[in-house]
Amino acid sequence: MKAAVVPALGAPLQIRDVPVPEPGPGQVLVRIETCGLCHTDIHAARGEWPVKPKIPLIPGHEGVGVVVSVGPPLGDHEPPVRLGQRVALPWLGHACGMCRYCIDGWETYCTAPEYTGYTMDGSYAEYAVAYANHVVPVPHGVTSMDASPLTCAGVTTYKALKVAEPQPDETVMVVGVGGLGHLGLQYARVFGARTVAVDMYDAKLQLAADLGADHVVDARGDQQAALAALGGVDVALVTVPSTHAMRAAHAALNPRGRMVLVGIPADNRLELPVFETVLRGRSVLGSLVGTRNDLADVFDLHARGLTRVITAARRLEDVNACFDEVLAGKVPARLVFQM
Repeated sequence: MKAAVVPALGAPLQIRDVPVPEPGPGQVLVRIETCGLCHTDIHAARGEWPVKPKIPLIPGHEGVGVVVSVGPPLGDHEPPVRLGQRVALPWLGHACGMCRYCIDGWETYCTAPEYTGYTMDGSYAEYAVAYANHVVPVPHGVTSMDASPLTCAGVTTYKALKVAEPQPDETVMVVGVGGLGHLGLQYARVFGARTVAVDMYDAKLQLAADLGADHVVDARGDQQAALAALGGVDVALVTVPSTHAMRAAHAALNPRGRMVLVGIPADNRLELPVFETVLRGRSVLGSLVGTRNDLADVFDLHARGLTRVITAARRLEDVNACFDEVLAGKVPARLVFQM
């Protein structure tokens, strides 16, 4: 099969012909139709995070495709998916199901996880193996092209807002109107909050307006004054891996405001003022993707017509050029590889 492979950390990806993997016990083989390009894939390929991925690596954790083979069952349990079913292969490739976090419904913080496209091979390929109990069925009303970004960008921002608990009388600011932010903006509207979109590119500011943002703020101008004029914000969802953007969002928070971070800076550092955090009762939250139930919710919202996914199709052979597009900020929202 054709696959895009990271041969060494920091090296360009190579398009290789590799064997089709065999599903093991409790696993399924999926013929991939689409896979979105997440900035995490770039971090993985470059080894920019403290915990390094497996090498060689096939990235990709927004894979969507059809189950074509089912491995042996685990014990007496029948696999929860069937041949011919269309499924999504999310970031959380496997959780133990037994630790305190899995039992409490926080499986994304499992103490013994496997991550698709990071600790196990992902979906930048024509076929991928996944655990049967961790793939998520894709409803008929959701195209594979749309389902791929929803599988990470969608569920990540949806869960981040659930963690921040925006109220209908509050204002939510979404920083970065890219693959994650353009969906986070729509989920904030689903929660009933007023919305402010912040970006530094004209096309993305226009996209935010088109998606119904109540206000758009150009980060190239006096962002602090513009947000103060709007009365500040109660929730700031920061989707970009920029410490400058994080500090600016923190400064805009009203008393008891919550900043929730999903973008991770390459240097893994962020300085914030303690005085203002204490006196104004601000909270800084981290949120890591979402559970299988959260992804099912995201698919349902989309099938009901409550969200739009802005995508641009690409060929897997152009993966390195696509990485450059993302890093240059030239992407309309989400690039999706079509296999």
